[in-house]
Amino acid sequence: MDVNQQGVTFEHYWSKVVGAGRANEALRAGWLEQMQQVQENCGFQYVRFHGLFHDDMFPVIIEKGKTVYNWQYIDDVFDRLLDLNVKPFVELAFLPSSMAAEDSKTVFWWKAKVTPKEDTFAQWFDLIKAFTQHCVDRYGIEEVLTWYFEVWNEPNLYPFFWHGTKSQYFEMYKQSALAVKSIDSRLKIGGPSTSNFVPDARFDGEIINNHVSEEIFKIEDINALKWHGVWIEDFLKYCKKENLPVDFVSTHPYPTDYAFNPETGKGRGLTRYVHSVKEDLIWLKNTISKSAYPNAEIHLTEWNTSPSSRDAMHDRLPAAAYIVKSNLDCIGLTNSLAFWTFTDIFEEKGGASSIFHGGFGMINYQGLVKPSYHAYRMLNQLGNQQLYKNEYLFISKKSDDKKIVALAYNYPKEYENAVPSGTNKRESGTSKQLNFTLKNLKPGTLFELEILDKDHGNIHNFWEAMGKPEPPTREQIKIMKAFANTMNKKFVKANSNGMLNINHEITPWSLVLIKQIN
Repeated sequence: MDVNQQGVTFEHYWSKVVGAGRANEALRAGWLEQMQQVQENCGFQYVRFHGLFHDDMFPVIIEKGKTVYNWQYIDDVFDRLLDLNVKPFVELAFLPSSMAAEDSKTVFWWKAKVTPKEDTFAQWFDLIKAFTQHCVDRYGIEEVLTWYFEVWNEPNLYPFFWHGTKSQYFEMYKQSALAVKSIDSRLKIGGPSTSNFVPDARFDGEIINNHVSEEIFKIEDINALKWHGVWIEDFLKYCKKENLPVDFVSTHPYPTDYAFNPETGKGRGLTRYVHSVKEDLIWLKNTISKSAYPNAEIHLTEWNTSPSSRDAMHDRLPAAAYIVKSNLDCIGLTNSLAFWTFTDIFEEKGGASSIFHGGFGMINYQGLVKPSYHAYRMLNQLGNQQLYKNEYLFISKKSDDKKIVALAYNYPKEYENAVPSGTNKRESGTSKQLNFTLKNLKPGTLFELEILDKDHGNIHNFWEAMGKPEPPTREQIKIMKAFANTMNKKFVKANSNGMLNINHEITPWSLVLIKQIN
């Protein structure tokens, strides 16, 4: 590889957006500290979370029968985020009590209300218009023009996140879009923020039909099925018919089929193969290009190995290799792929009983970074010009200082048929041999190899070796933090001819960052 060759410019779309639990959690010191950490080290520009209009943010107060808007709590969150150089990716949800049906369904222990009543949509329009105007007044139109306004979260999951019909959600989108654009037509609005792709017609009607999906449980290879995004085509057709703006399309391409009935608990999670995210994004990009909105941005506003906040794999090493492979494979297919979430300060199922419980976060409650954190930290260090890519090596160059940064990984072939999930550590598998040469370097150019593997930076294994202290003492936490941040490092130099050969065995699920120092 000639380091002087011209590279192909690409976007660090993996650093665009990251997810978090709910707005109220952003008022906590630990949450803010971890947000600062991932912004500085992983480069995240936006954060998205639920519950902006939940009652615990007190957005709507009824005084003497009159509606009064209160933005103090939301302002506090937004102010602190902007101080950290992070912008809000605004999810417009959920319903304040005054806008929800009296017997509204609720989701999570914090009881987010999801059932609209007859006059909800008119009230919602007023709320969104007033909120948008307040944001512009407080932060300035030039700042707010850089934000995104997304309507709701996974409304197809009836009655979980939306106790209403598809048509009612479309009306909710219409009122949201009209409200936001009434302040300034340049502001960005999008949806439908639907859940992971499916291979059947369960979401074709007004509400989910779980019986349709029963057949897929009988199929041995779910990867042979044709998967498609939920509500996307109907949403785009509706918006065209109603002459509504769609600045971006959002959905959640988790590599699973979470076909379960929230009422009965019936169903099981089926995990697709490692190429599923790329295939889903290709389908989405093609669908949008053929629609009335071919220039709409694509934002995948949630993504992880699975949509379960109690999946042990979220804490383990294989997740890191999956993150790196998926993101590098999907360059050019989307504007963002938002990891769900950056922190285990996350309470959809309440507080967990263990410090490692399979939470979504790349950092646990105690501030211990997981392998997933290192995956994003390493991705963030890549240059912005692609020089070379194969199935396990990506070589880049920085356009400013021309330094070379490469990232190699080992997602073993024998595990490609299913994305890692559950408690299996998967430390076995086929190694890969990394062997390449860089030429036309200055003689003596120094490179650092930083290796994440089962024995370095893999905090869950270290915690197990300590006897799984629950909870760890303050001294144990200090020791664990040091281990979690310590990679296996090596230094190599280019020879007198400006040549550098990298010859390294990549053990299963490991990452190797190769970074030019001088």
